[in-house]
Amino acid sequence: MYFADPKVAAAVLVEQDGRVLLVRRVNEPFRGLWTLPAGFVDADEDPALAAARETLEETGLTIRVTKVLQVIAGREHPRGADFVIVYAAEVVSGTLRAADDADKADWFERSDLPPLAFKATRLMLQ
Repeated sequence: MYFADPKVAAAVLVEQDGRVLLVRRVNEPFRGLWTLPAGFVDADEDPALAAARETLEETGLTIRVTKVLQVIAGREHPRGADFVIVYAAEVVSGTLRAADDADKADWFERSDLPPLAFKATRLMLQ
């Protein structure tokens, strides 16, 4: 018997001075759209550490995860995650710079968000 294991992603909602941290995707799906810093959880990796790793890779910022905000279920596209664990986090150090899966990283007012990728990002920013 075969059981397909679900894919799990971890994302962070970082808020600072009334703004949220977003990155612009360089890869499909949703290339050119903005999302929370996020990525897949590796085998045997703590999801909170995966969220911090992905944030550092995509933004140059070291964060501290403070709590779980939500677990969002439902695969949005064929290569996507079945579950996205969204954490609240705060910046500890670093200089904002886009890298890895992102070509831009920036802070946005919730009232002036760019075009967003992914259901999880839209849900968390509502």
